[in-house]
Amino acid sequence: MLPDEVRILALMLPETVAGAHSGNPDFRVGGRVFATLWVEEARVVLRLAPEDQAALCAAEPDLFTPLDGAWGRRGWTNLDLDLCEEEPLRTALLAAWRTTASAALRAAYDPA
Repeated sequence: MLPDEVRILALMLPETVAGAHSGNPDFRVGGRVFATLWVEEARVVLRLAPEDQAALCAAEPDLFTPLDGAWGRRGWTNLDLDLCEEEPLRTALLAAWRTTASAALRAAYDPA
């Protein structure tokens, strides 16, 4: 996946805005970062719930790896863009968005 494809998919999520920190583009909902794009390293760091992190890492260990240390234990996860196709990226971005968005915002977009 290319960085522009990540941007397009991330910004399709409700109330997502682009920002930046530490010189890297990021994506936020409700002012909170749910994904950071590391263009030079061809990876995205995602804020996942620990159970989502475990499921994605188990299902696709070549794509997903927890960050080292406390950040990884809190659910922050690397996604290798060089190996990634669209569907795993969509799934991961949505999971990160759902982890970060407020309950009211999630409820507004949950299927009935």
